Amino acid sequence: MPLALLALAIGAFGIGTTEFVIMGVLPEVASDFGVSIPTAGLLVTGYALGVMFGAPIMTALGTKVPRKRMLMLLMGLFVVGNLLSAVAPVFGLMLVGRVVASLAHGAFFGIGSVVAADLVAPEKRAGAISMMFSGLTIANVVGVPLGTLVGQSAGWRVTFTLVAVLGVVGLLGVAKLVPEMPRPEGVHLRHELAAFKNAQVLLAMAMTVLGFGGVFAAITYIAPMMTHVTGFADSSVTWLLVLFGLGMVGGNLIGGKYADRALMPMLYVSLGGLALVLALFTVTAHTKTLAAVTIVLIGALGFATVPPLQKRVLDHAHGAPTLASAANIGAFNLGNALSAWLGGLVIAAGLGYTAPNWVGAVLGVSALLLAFLSAALERRETASSTVVAGAAPSERRTVVRH
Repeated sequence: MPLALLALAIGAFGIGTTEFVIMGVLPEVASDFGVSIPTAGLLVTGYALGVMFGAPIMTALGTKVPRKRMLMLLMGLFVVGNLLSAVAPVFGLMLVGRVVASLAHGAFFGIGSVVAADLVAPEKRAGAISMMFSGLTIANVVGVPLGTLVGQSAGWRVTFTLVAVLGVVGLLGVAKLVPEMPRPEGVHLRHELAAFKNAQVLLAMAMTVLGFGGVFAAITYIAPMMTHVTGFADSSVTWLLVLFGLGMVGGNLIGGKYADRALMPMLYVSLGGLALVLALFTVTAHTKTLAAVTIVLIGALGFATVPPLQKRVLDHAHGAPTLASAANIGAFNLGNALSAWLGGLVIAAGLGYTAPNWVGAVLGVSALLLAFLSAALERRETASSTVVAGAAPSERRTVVRH
């Protein structure tokens, strides 16, 4: 794998840390600003919505900018947003800082996915994407737990200051290691937008929304769930997040490996397993050992969907994949925002801190059904193409006309 993938992974590490560390310090942030846990959850929802809308907008604005330069600009925006969060005197301004940082997220991963895929042979594209996303998963093993620990001991403002420093390191890594890769000649915004006419691209994005949304339904409220329901001490949240991160690392690597071999079966297994595990979490959350094991499985099964779904978007948005790739990152965060909001609703309704797990299970089942639909449509399209290709010239004209 090219060394440039390391630079992309470094940037992903910083972005992954800021995205997930808020969950570990959510109670501290809520306490400092005098807001409820569901209200503090808006920091997750706001970030996710910023990624969702920022991904296509920032990518479209960067259509005439070389990819390396655009990646550097995005990391600079990320640094500014995290510094604003660190010094925010009121909750509203912190939310603004989270949104500013989020604007870099989707476009960085979207453009970075295209760069990573272009650096390797076609049969290794999912593996290359997986290597870049490894920075995001490793952040959950190292960056997020350390950020949580720092936030609980020295204050969450210190955590976000350190995240801004990570952004600076990521920017320097991109500047040093990523080669100059100008946009392909003749590809314009209208070509990028044309990818969204492909039903398979839209189905992959919908699977992304629902599948990874299932993960966030549970993980957004992991701190109060583990302390109030399972009986863990506040300090235990750090190592529980390490377990979640380890699951993500393993799931990402497995998803990247098998997506290059059998993409759809990989999605069936990961989405079906995720829905089952989330449903079981409503029970296992009451036992410390089972809860810890379940958290690992949620991370593994959830992130095993990422490389195959990202690759599926790139494959079906052939010729102009950058905007579709970024939009799919936005789709991940639409799912995050939706599930965090729904999770907050069921908690606020008095259904308890385990209720978001049921929300996640329903979302996971919905994603699995879309995967079956996508495969069925693909088989029908393949069969139709085979019939047309095998027809005599006069028959072929008739088939095409009708």
